[in-house]
Amino acid sequence: MPKPRRTNAANRPRLNVAIVTGSRADFGLLRPVIDAVCLHRKLTLQLIAGGSHLLPPSHTIGDVEAAYPIAARVPMQIARQPATRAADALAVARGVGGFARAFAKLQPDWVVVLGDRIEAFAAAAAASIAGLAVAHIHGGDRAEGIADEAMRHAISKLAHLHCAASPTSAERLIRMGERPQHVQFTGSPALDGLRAINPLTDSQVAALGTAAPSHRGQWSIPKYVFLLHPSGLPQAQELAFVNACIRGVARQPDGHATLAFAPNHDAGREHTVAALNSAQLQHGWRLIDHLPRDRFLALLKWMARHQIPLVGNSSAGLIECAALNVPVVNLGQRQAGRERVGGVLDIPEPQLDSTTWIPRTITNPARDAIVAAALGTGRAGRTIASLLASTDPHSPALLRKRNAY
Repeated sequence: MPKPRRTNAANRPRLNVAIVTGSRADFGLLRPVIDAVCLHRKLTLQLIAGGSHLLPPSHTIGDVEAAYPIAARVPMQIARQPATRAADALAVARGVGGFARAFAKLQPDWVVVLGDRIEAFAAAAAASIAGLAVAHIHGGDRAEGIADEAMRHAISKLAHLHCAASPTSAERLIRMGERPQHVQFTGSPALDGLRAINPLTDSQVAALGTAAPSHRGQWSIPKYVFLLHPSGLPQAQELAFVNACIRGVARQPDGHATLAFAPNHDAGREHTVAALNSAQLQHGWRLIDHLPRDRFLALLKWMARHQIPLVGNSSAGLIECAALNVPVVNLGQRQAGRERVGGVLDIPEPQLDSTTWIPRTITNPARDAIVAAALGTGRAGRTIASLLASTDPHSPALLRKRNAY
């Protein structure tokens, strides 16, 4: 039997909010929303973690457990299995079943998902089919990724309440047929709490990453930070693209002084990991698997202070780096379609051997206002929690989906 719900001061039942996190990519963005739900007198958190959080070597489930109690775990991917599109499809099947069982046990009033990953899609599909209200954060964005564009918009069509990160994304959702009264510009939770984080010190940055034995001590702080995720290309093209990107960085001035992050657990990941291992041996790069979000943001703040560019294709280059004024070199098509606020040098089809990269940050004195207009003012978590508390998740007007056109 379901446990009796906690009640607020007016003796009204709190709404159970199941927030789903499936990866390091969404967990950091969801934390302001999780915190705001925990603090809201009309809401009760039910945190569900799974997906790539459970995979080695990072096992980022530890970051989740250290911060919050976990109500349920949902395994999806199989550890040490090659990350392929077919494997992702099977992981979705496991995820739909796992989330359906978790929802049946927890009886949430809201299911909250973010972005476009397969974990979010599996949770949204299970919840929507089960008749539960789904709130989607960062819907309406454009980013090609691997299957990101299709997955994100599919989640939006399964969702009932839309927390758009930008006015353009909100407008796009309405043009997709979502009812305007259920689409809200909340801003991106990626901007919440940025001001409270202090940058890393030079000595802390110098301690990051692992160098090959033959290259230890060659540099102390990086001149580039590299974060490249798979792009969904055919195997030969993916490998050629990754190698071209690494070669391009290595041939820049001080290109050997590069700190490189491991990619997300997306199809084709093994090509990037293998190429990075070679870069560690050949070019003296330092490799790092993962940083908790607060440490990652502190690194970005250090990069902004010293104007060290983020090179690769991470969405952080288009969102957090825009807010913090970090220079960015965006490679390839993974982020094609995503809004640019400024400070980004796009190399969509890079001829990297002959290219010199000189990214520029925004010098406009109204930069903060430009960022706020595009991505919000850093209060997305509280805004989203208020929307969840003030919207009836059991209303037929919300749950019965119908295109507005």
